[in-house]
Amino acid sequence: MTMEAERTLREEEISQLGELAAQLRVDAIRCSTRAGSGHPTSSLSAADLLAVLISRHLRYDWADPRSRANDHLIFSKGHASPLLYACFKAVGAITDQELVDTYRQFGSRLQGHPTPALPWVDVATGSLGQGLPAGVGIALAGRYLDHLPFHVWALCGDSEMAEGSIWEALDKAGHYALGNLTAIVDVNRFGQRGPTELEWDLDTYRRRVEAFGCQAIVIDGHDLVAIDERWAAPGRRPARRWCSPGRSRARGCPRSRTSRAGTASR
Repeated sequence: MTMEAERTLREEEISQLGELAAQLRVDAIRCSTRAGSGHPTSSLSAADLLAVLISRHLRYDWADPRSRANDHLIFSKGHASPLLYACFKAVGAITDQELVDTYRQFGSRLQGHPTPALPWVDVATGSLGQGLPAGVGIALAGRYLDHLPFHVWALCGDSEMAEGSIWEALDKAGHYALGNLTAIVDVNRFGQRGPTELEWDLDTYRRRVEAFGCQAIVIDGHDLVAIDERWAAPGRRPARRWCSPGRSRARGCPRSRTSRAGTASR
């Protein structure tokens, strides 16, 4: 069987990924509802993206978070911590009780924004525009200093795409040809106070990304097969710089607002 064939999703696998994405949404809502605070809707829009990532592409030994061969997962949109912690529960790193009963509680390691109090978190995030630059630094170190084969995955929100630091990071990712970095841009159109600057203008996102030397790919962020195929691309084309914005929908609750997601990598 070829590598391409191995990457092709079977119907059973698609069903399993859909079930995982649904569970990630449920758990994100459960923990934030119990806490009485948090950002569950920011988690809903990226659940399909993360379900495919942690199941099919993230190379990580959860029992050995210090392994130098591990990939790096950075939530630049740290306010979507319910989704990150739901992923940790899905892989068995934390228990359901810890997720639901301690999220955002005083003294808990499951804080409102991720911090290295958790061994699977590289950097504290939440201040918009900081996570992707940190990811670029990690990718630079992996490629040019440590010469390690890991991949860096950074989940960004569309609100933080208005931050200059994001575009400085993409500029350096393009300049240094960081094929070991993928930035996922969750374009759900809404910020804390209303619509984002570009809303669902994915063509403008695409052209801006390309202007910084990266390739932009627009996908439906709820199309599990499309997500899987796009994220297999870095391994097949290590010499190409690329950045891909895509579409997703904030599913999981009645009257959920359509959103789009994107990914960016070299």
